[in-house]
Amino acid sequence: MADTNVAPGLEGVAATHSSISHIDGVAGLLSYRGYAIDDLVAHSSFEEVALLLLDGALPDGADLKAFDEGLRSHRQVKYNVREIMKFMPVTGHPMDMLHCAVASLGMFYPQQELSDAERENTPHLDAMAMRIIARMPTIVAMWEQMRFGNDPIVPRTDLNHAANFLYMISGKEPNPALAKILDTCLILHAEHTINASTFAVLVTGSTLTNPYHVIGSAIGTLAGPLHGGANQKVVEMLEEIGSVAKVGVYLDAKMANKEKIWGFGHRVYKTRDPRAAILKEMMEKLASNGHLRHSQLFEIAIEVEKQATDRLGPKGIHANVDFYSGVLYHEMGIKADLFTPIFAMARSAGWLAHWREQLADNRIFRPTQVYNGASPRAYVALDKRNQAQA
Repeated sequence: MADTNVAPGLEGVAATHSSISHIDGVAGLLSYRGYAIDDLVAHSSFEEVALLLLDGALPDGADLKAFDEGLRSHRQVKYNVREIMKFMPVTGHPMDMLHCAVASLGMFYPQQELSDAERENTPHLDAMAMRIIARMPTIVAMWEQMRFGNDPIVPRTDLNHAANFLYMISGKEPNPALAKILDTCLILHAEHTINASTFAVLVTGSTLTNPYHVIGSAIGTLAGPLHGGANQKVVEMLEEIGSVAKVGVYLDAKMANKEKIWGFGHRVYKTRDPRAAILKEMMEKLASNGHLRHSQLFEIAIEVEKQATDRLGPKGIHANVDFYSGVLYHEMGIKADLFTPIFAMARSAGWLAHWREQLADNRIFRPTQVYNGASPRAYVALDKRNQAQA
């Protein structure tokens, strides 16, 4: 057999063309459809960014208004979905719930597998994408109430995407400053080229199954601690450290044992993650203005980032978006196990943009392998195998 090179994890292997987002890992730059992430955070909103990702251009006022109104009007889900959620164990992780609930949407909002003709039906695809983006925050917020024995809070149509989610998980009118923080986080998490969950979208979407299956596969992939689950791990790490005084000893022990320091390093970035820089600046500004709690965890996080950068920065390892998003959500009073579902809410926009792009020039994924198993051998009857062992 000819020797074939294998790229573990497909690192460096180009699996598709895409015009959705771009990363310059050396310079530490990220752009969506050519627009720098810094500009989008400063001037845009999640609703506008979601439509930009889906359609490829900044929308005009009428298109953005129609998309925003569509998101608001499709926030509610069928009562049957709530009934399914009632029977889920309240001790289960919200990502497991989200995976199940989103998959069930395909039965209550039925969509046929996509024929060649339907792949070119842009309004049909647009409507499916918009409804999924609208309903994912509702499902997460419903679970936050239901797992503590409360009835879900009915979504409001007078609040934007971020503010409505905060309202649904708390039952209180959200602080505009906190709603803006969440809106920024949703923009930063909306898209990030062909990562593990987005690759799952491409593979699943290439079979022409419906988008609920596609997004379900992405949610399952995002749930892993090496992907979307890292921001929850960051908070658990900071709680384990316990105090600023213990940071140095903790980091030294982790490095000596070659263990992972959660929230540091990235497969693509060789310098600081630009999203982390934006979140850190925002955290410091909001904390100084009194809009965020300035908890002990926050102080530990600042010290971890400082000392870890001193130790790892020369190796090109810096804080990534998971480090600061986890701390930021914690300071907002959001429970740690909701961090990754919020990530999924945001990333649904990017996932669906890649789903649309895959359908436009579809070819089912069928990679090959390098076989390293046994050479051809003859079957031995069971009685002979037993005799050989006697």
